[in-house]
Amino acid sequence: MQVLAGPLLRRMTTERLTIWLMTTESVVVDLTLFQDDKMRFTYKSTQVADSHTQLKVGDNLYIQLLDIPLDTALPAQCPIHYDLRLNDTGWSEWAEDLVYPGQKLPFFVLQPKIKNILHGSCRKPHHPSQDGLLRVDSLLQNTDPKEWPSVLMMSGDQIYADDVAAPLLCVIHQLIPHLGIRAEAFDCIDIDNSDELHTDSPHYYARESLLPENDTNRSLIEQFFGGVRKPVFTTDTAHNHLISLAEMLSMYALVWSPTGWDIAFTDTSWMEPAGLSEEQKDSFAKQVVILKEFAKGLPKVRRALAHIPVAMIFDDHDVTDDWNLTAAWEKTAYNHPFSTRIIGNALFAYLLCQGWGNSPESFPKELLNNCQLALNHLGESDHDELVQELLGFSEWNYTWQTEPPLVVLDTRTQRWRSEKSIENPSGLMDWEALTDLQHQLKGLEAVVLVSPAPIFGVKLIESIQRVFTWFGKPLMVDAENWMAHPGSAYTLMNMFRHNKTPKNFVILSGDVHYSFVYDIQLRGVKRGPDLWQITSSGLKNEFPGKLLDVFDRLNRWLYSPRSPLNWFTRRRSMKVIPHKPETASDGERLLNASGVSLVSLNEDGSPNSIMQMCSDGRDIRFTLSEKEATWE
Repeated sequence: MQVLAGPLLRRMTTERLTIWLMTTESVVVDLTLFQDDKMRFTYKSTQVADSHTQLKVGDNLYIQLLDIPLDTALPAQCPIHYDLRLNDTGWSEWAEDLVYPGQKLPFFVLQPKIKNILHGSCRKPHHPSQDGLLRVDSLLQNTDPKEWPSVLMMSGDQIYADDVAAPLLCVIHQLIPHLGIRAEAFDCIDIDNSDELHTDSPHYYARESLLPENDTNRSLIEQFFGGVRKPVFTTDTAHNHLISLAEMLSMYALVWSPTGWDIAFTDTSWMEPAGLSEEQKDSFAKQVVILKEFAKGLPKVRRALAHIPVAMIFDDHDVTDDWNLTAAWEKTAYNHPFSTRIIGNALFAYLLCQGWGNSPESFPKELLNNCQLALNHLGESDHDELVQELLGFSEWNYTWQTEPPLVVLDTRTQRWRSEKSIENPSGLMDWEALTDLQHQLKGLEAVVLVSPAPIFGVKLIESIQRVFTWFGKPLMVDAENWMAHPGSAYTLMNMFRHNKTPKNFVILSGDVHYSFVYDIQLRGVKRGPDLWQITSSGLKNEFPGKLLDVFDRLNRWLYSPRSPLNWFTRRRSMKVIPHKPETASDGERLLNASGVSLVSLNEDGSPNSIMQMCSDGRDIRFTLSEKEATWE
């Protein structure tokens, strides 16, 4: 028996524990908890049938979720060691490097009052930077457990389903046969099923060519597989887009654990695929080096995720680039069976590997039964029916009842479509979802609000996005910011100004591949709440360096407090005070460095300190820069 991924600690409270795993066998689980070397609680899966759910994905792949209610509440702020035994085998037999030096067992610390929180997003395995999650492991190893952060918030793009290095896709195809996942039938492309896609016709660098050439497919290829060069952000390539459910689930195993890599490295023939051009061979060889280094760090990543509660939410790359950005995009994608299947498979994999552990009660038994039916009949009607059910599912958002509460937004599936043109960007949440959010926030003193895309972004970049939108090209520049849609923008601002919403909003975001901090003070008849926009991106991704430097400088010059352009573009009576990186030059606001953010909170829920723990080992704090404050 092997553990392909996990254990990952998910929602952990003093009264309920949630743990996720991938295993190669059906398992019977025994869990014993210890405090101060004394047994406090023993759990067997045979005792409480509803606490352990196991889904069979393939002959050698099972996904496990333990959601265990405790008869006796556990204490907070002290280490709770856990002995997780699978088919009577302990951690040393399936993850020999799971514990920290000097420890006999893995452990966790329950911190319901958030004093410190980690957050990051955008973890692309083949990006040349180091992995920011390694800094999480280092922090835990070198910090008194009583001072550990309450949670690691991963705010989007935990995988890149649409931007996959060819060597990684080869590793995925090397792993899949070991998992015994059933063949997934396709009736809309030039291959019959996923077995053929994983072996004889993998279509490396050319997955768009799976679609027969006709007028119906042409617009889909352009939007879904185009690999368009985006002048503002980056070159997004979808030519190795994950397609089958087996590919999606294998990707999750390979980003969180070294086990799948160990299996793939038993036969390295995948390192020399046939039919590549000289340019592709050169790119392939460079990415192999990067991916080997990525895999080398995964034992420490697995160790970190087994010790700290992890909250997650999707962004576009967890599914596909520009996911639901415009109504026109939706019309193209959901009116074609191939793209619908890809999106559905990505959502299915997200449910099984991310969403389920965030809020297990949001996924009723009937839905999980439908998941098992789909897994038993991939590519058949049960699978297609589940895809449609997931496309209409509305419970991806969730709240953890910490202090202050951690409120995580779904900004992808509840879009507010433009009333002017289907080509215009949709709002990130519709009126009904924002109204529900306002009701949820009423009466709270403070909140940690997670929005994958920043609510308050860089003004220059948002202006460029508006220009491209005006020319009918919002997809070219990822024009999905909160202010791009008037309805959602004004509804959101009115919510912030409501006299019964929290006094302190800490907004955690990612998405943009650079990091920044704004203190936003709202003005009106009376002063509104204080909001802190804290953006940390990416865990393993960065913005093109020279381009970001140009944007940062232009933004400072064009929208400085004394700039006439800033006077003429004020919109919402906000005072924006940037916190600049302490290593930055005078006036610089943006930090371009892979890593993870560590945010410390005061008693009232406002930030005390904000630091980017860079993957290269630097610790960079953001410091207040009152003289650069601007009115908008």
